[in-house]
Amino acid sequence: MVGFPSLFGGDDERDDLFDDYDEYVPEHLPELGPFVAAQQVLTGEAHVAFHEVTRAVFEERTVYDMTFNYNLAKLNLDTRHPNAGYRYAVESADGASSDEAVLRAEFTPTTPFCPQSNTLTLGSFRAWNGLSEHHEYDIVRVRLHPMHHQSASINERLAELEAEYRETGTVTDATGESDETNTALSADRAAGYDPNAPF
Repeated sequence: MVGFPSLFGGDDERDDLFDDYDEYVPEHLPELGPFVAAQQVLTGEAHVAFHEVTRAVFEERTVYDMTFNYNLAKLNLDTRHPNAGYRYAVESADGASSDEAVLRAEFTPTTPFCPQSNTLTLGSFRAWNGLSEHHEYDIVRVRLHPMHHQSASINERLAELEAEYRETGTVTDATGESDETNTALSADRAAGYDPNAPF
């Protein structure tokens, strides 16, 4: 029996809808946002190499887009959403000397109201920094593109996680967070969003 393609990905997805992981296709990547634009943006082979690391750590930590049912790294390759995914940049020292190797990662969701943006960016931060032995950076800083309607509160939480990581050298486990400390999740709930919604 011929199956119907799933709207949410899975085994029936067509290979021609996705670029390959070893390809750099700029027209299928989101535009640079303010968190990465003024930095040393990764392009070409450098982008591809770090995105392979991203794929591996997201797989290990199960950072999955539940709407499309795939590893979040695959969103960068999904030709149906050319303006969504991650962009990466090496942080410039801005004239100050720094021995710290810092990568910035900015996530652009598929829509300005994507309810998974909080979960996906926090999960990304935890994956990259909790599995830092997979890459050459001392810290990967993560922010949500300002096109998202709750980017300010989510980015505030990401900045808190970043400060905690710099202080302790460890990544807080998602199960250790309370609703009171997770301001973005609290904002979602206050706005009437169900954290268990599939999309």
